[in-house]
Amino acid sequence: MAMRTDLHSKLADTLMLGPLLEMVSQEWGSFEFEDHWQQGEFHHDVVLKLPHDQWTGSFLVVSTNCNGGVKEVISFTSKPDRYALWHFRCPDNPEFSGNIPNIKGKARTAHWYDPCQLLEPDARSEYLPSQRTRQRGGGWVKKTRDS
Repeated sequence: MAMRTDLHSKLADTLMLGPLLEMVSQEWGSFEFEDHWQQGEFHHDVVLKLPHDQWTGSFLVVSTNCNGGVKEVISFTSKPDRYALWHFRCPDNPEFSGNIPNIKGKARTAHWYDPCQLLEPDARSEYLPSQRTRQRGGGWVKKTRDS
């Protein structure tokens, strides 16, 4: 089945999560917020469940920076596993594994950069070393009482 990359590009070209969600609502009539995965301080994956169609599949993963700037839009036939998606992005990282579902289409924006760089031990952080903890696979998050 052919990929409808023009639609993926149109979504990505909104450059911000809010306008992208408005466009998704206009294009499909509805969507369900399925999940939100943060990896480090500067990468978010927003997972949307769409009414299935032949071009996009059923799940849209919108990757954003910490300010809601859209970096990438990928559609899948089924919901990807968080760490399988990161294994796809960073196959050399031994803390990630798994296989992603079929990709129906994708587009990247000017906000995109290699997300594996966010996972390096010396990755940039706005948290003081005493106030942060490392996530599985890399990236920093604010320490909590439990971490």
